[in-house]
Amino acid sequence: MEQAYNFDTVSQYNDFNNHETLHPLVSIIDFSKANKRTGSRMTFGLYCIFLKEIHCGDLKYGCNYYDYEEGTLVFISPGQVIDVENKVDIYQPMGHALVFHPDLIKGTALAKTLDEYSFFGYNTNEALHLSKKERKIVFDCFSKIESELSHAVDKHSKRLIASNIELFLNYCERFYDRQFITREHINKGILERFEEELNSFFASEKPYSIGLPSVAYFADALHLSPNYFGDLIKKETGKTAQEYIQNKIIDIAKNKIFDSEKTINEIAYELGFKYPQHFSRLFKQRVGYTPNEYRNLN
Repeated sequence: MEQAYNFDTVSQYNDFNNHETLHPLVSIIDFSKANKRTGSRMTFGLYCIFLKEIHCGDLKYGCNYYDYEEGTLVFISPGQVIDVENKVDIYQPMGHALVFHPDLIKGTALAKTLDEYSFFGYNTNEALHLSKKERKIVFDCFSKIESELSHAVDKHSKRLIASNIELFLNYCERFYDRQFITREHINKGILERFEEELNSFFASEKPYSIGLPSVAYFADALHLSPNYFGDLIKKETGKTAQEYIQNKIIDIAKNKIFDSEKTINEIAYELGFKYPQHFSRLFKQRVGYTPNEYRNLN
């Protein structure tokens, strides 16, 4: 039977993995010290970054599995629930993790920028695969944090630990940029499917029932998290996913405006706008003319 665990404090997670708590708000975990375990469901009130070293236990988030192999980083934010499954009944967890409580970074520079690390919002099949060189950098960062944890807590501890975590996250941002490039062929396929989903949406009756489609709508259609999908589109096209959707709306609108039998209001409703004036405002912002002015010009 699957066991359920809630980890709201660092000490709880340390105890679970047979680690001494050196600091109440942050820890580096070596899973080889943990007891063997069975499949479980874990709820976290902590930020966790797992570094997988060998295949042992599959992480499942929602209905999908993480793309989680040797030399892989997975990012968990507070509130996430993770299922850990394995092909054998009992297994030895292996790898390392950085875990820290949200309170650790309050009042630090990292607190102001943490939301910018969008990979904490990635969920399925979107883990970070590391090269050997990148894995060494990760261990170096973990070592710096661990070294600071072994130091007696003083007035400098919080700032130094938060700075080292920020350094680590900045490296992760660089590694993800590299991964978007090395997986370019996969990303191109996603971009093509995005274009197909856009065309299919506006060729259907969905704009009447759903309204204007959101970034989350297309991310879900492509089985990606909104954060990962948004970052991928931005890196592939130079535009945000929202801008890409709006550009498609304008392109379709231009074609519809040539149909003089339809009023501008009818066109707005066909595109999913609840209020025609919102359509006219967006069209004017993007094209420089109102829909009626554009119709008359052409």
